[in-house]
Amino acid sequence: MTAIGILGSAGKMGQAIAGVVADLGGTVAGGIDAGGDPHALAAASDVLVDFSTPGALAANLAAARDTGTPILIGTTGLAPSHLALVRDAAAEIAVLQTGNVSLGVTLLAKLVQEAAERLGPEWDIEILEMHHRHKVDAPSGTALLLGEAAAAGRGTTLAEAKVADRAGLTGARSEGTIGMASMRGGSVAGDHLVVFASEGERVEIGHRAENRAIFARGAVTAALWLAGKPAGSYSMAEVLGV
Repeated sequence: MTAIGILGSAGKMGQAIAGVVADLGGTVAGGIDAGGDPHALAAASDVLVDFSTPGALAANLAAARDTGTPILIGTTGLAPSHLALVRDAAAEIAVLQTGNVSLGVTLLAKLVQEAAERLGPEWDIEILEMHHRHKVDAPSGTALLLGEAAAAGRGTTLAEAKVADRAGLTGARSEGTIGMASMRGGSVAGDHLVVFASEGERVEIGHRAENRAIFARGAVTAALWLAGKPAGSYSMAEVLGV
């Protein structure tokens, strides 16, 4: 059976992943947290799953590269410098980096891209997300993932189209922008809604996560798929086949 090493094993996602590995046909090779040795874990694993922190990513990727171990990265809040490290690592090992490992969100992103492509520029795009009070980054990794899908459908980039800081007298909405709004409170696992609004009508596509188990199952499914793959950058869409 495929041995999965868990980076960030004491966190809520790490614990949830450990709880479903056996059900999906894998084994837990072990897990580490801050102060642990990622090289030893990588050497003992067929594939790594990283839900630790952005600050740990460089060391985790270095360990994966040194041992030739594929790695799935679900850590959010990554800066452009982190993403550059991910791209560099993909030249030597199989890497799957994503803002969301839910299979449902993966399909949602595909639908958002298709809707953005088919609907004209007169349709405004807004993305609303809500998470629990302890989440530290905003917009969420999933909201950014959906924004990137919408931007791709429009033939642009999220960096060019994103508006996430409306306050005060902002003036009329600029055509072609992708608005983002974040809410935090309670114990919400993750709600996302993408709104396409035009004169007289709206199309709304959304996803609600009722618990972390859906993310754990998606992460393990993706990790089992990634194990044994040649070097390169992979996506959840490839895991789902969409």
